[in-house]
Amino acid sequence: MCSRTGCRDAATLAGRIGWLSLAAVAGLSAAGLPASEPAKAQDAAPITIVINQSPWFEGFLGLVEYYEEQTGNQVDLDVNPFAGSIEKQRSSARAPEGTIDLFIMNSPILPEMYSSGLIHSMDELDPDFTPEPGVGTFDDTVYWDNEKRSFDAETGKLMGVPINPNIQMLYYRADLYEENGLEVPETWDELLANAKALHDPPGIVGIVQRGGRATSAVSYNFMPYLWSFGGAVFADMDNGDYTVTLNSPEALQALQFYLDLAAEAGHPNTGSITQSDMLQLAATGRAAHFISVIAAWNQLDDPDKSAVVGKFNVAVIPKAPEHEHATTLGHFISGIPKNIPDERKQGAVTFLKWFQTYDAQKRYAEAGGVPVRSDVLEDEELASQEKFRWMRPLAENFAYARVWWDVPEGPELTAILELRVNQAITGELPAASALNMAAAEMHEVMSGAGYKTGQLEDLPE
Repeated sequence: MCSRTGCRDAATLAGRIGWLSLAAVAGLSAAGLPASEPAKAQDAAPITIVINQSPWFEGFLGLVEYYEEQTGNQVDLDVNPFAGSIEKQRSSARAPEGTIDLFIMNSPILPEMYSSGLIHSMDELDPDFTPEPGVGTFDDTVYWDNEKRSFDAETGKLMGVPINPNIQMLYYRADLYEENGLEVPETWDELLANAKALHDPPGIVGIVQRGGRATSAVSYNFMPYLWSFGGAVFADMDNGDYTVTLNSPEALQALQFYLDLAAEAGHPNTGSITQSDMLQLAATGRAAHFISVIAAWNQLDDPDKSAVVGKFNVAVIPKAPEHEHATTLGHFISGIPKNIPDERKQGAVTFLKWFQTYDAQKRYAEAGGVPVRSDVLEDEELASQEKFRWMRPLAENFAYARVWWDVPEGPELTAILELRVNQAITGELPAASALNMAAAEMHEVMSGAGYKTGQLEDLPE
């Protein structure tokens, strides 16, 4: 048997060398799950799943081990850094014969992968395949209408099963709230006031924000601010109007608040803070608030990794008055490529049918993962437990989750937003200049791709 740390190290090593076969890791029990019944005879072809090393990886690893025990079917995990997993999927899908049987696709690349024609719709593989009751559609991103080139639950085809509902939540130190008589914030101004009340550097900062650049980092964390101040990247994405509105007064208000929050109650080097930095600062007791994906929870409440076990709670992300709450979908959806043998396609279908069942999703939560079924999140037996106190707030936040883009050019748009927002945070550009430049660059992308688009007049600089 290997410990949680030992299995995590094994997974990291496997990511470097390419492959992790669960069957090859004797007695693997990454999630600390109890022994299950003996493995049954294998009835589906072995499959390989490409996946990124992330805060939710160990929960998925534990669930896959449970699948192998229950079915006798073999799963190999190709573990990579986040950007590397995306490139692995692109390369495998375009090869004469793919090496990957099940893709775990992050939300920004879904339109690219769906529209490529390289991924099967589920009805092509199994006409009777349907989502289990309670499985989320996550802003309808499991459905794709190739004629409209957009997500559409009514006219689109089912493309896969959600694997992880990775949406952002507000994390706050519940113990410090109780000590200081603070209430969970509903608005951004209330969050700022609470963060300032708890800001006592160098021991603890009121809030640590993600500001560093990566494949999708600071842009991902900025989106809830943008939306909840009434801003948007496009005028009406749902109806095909891609007029770029990123440099609106509302967007400027959102970005300026992001900067003010960092200046008044944040980390002194916000422009270089990564997701790992946020989690480390929070887990060592040096941050009173942060906004991150729900997958971060498992690390914060793990006594082997955290000095603040039981001290953090989560809530819906705040908003500006008279506007709506919002959170960014950073979820993952499965996809089965067309360029693999039929027996491996059916092996992937077999896994997905099992994965979305109530029993599997409940086991996923117990393994440290985040279920994609709302009925499991609301399961009284689980949700009433202290270690699962994140479940009800997460279910509430599902209603506010939004997808970034519904166009294949999403990675280009994300790269633009990454650069310009980071430059505003580091002081390299004024906020208005950063938004004007990003809007102009996005308009160029959308215009060049033939979308119905336009742009606003520049903000005064």
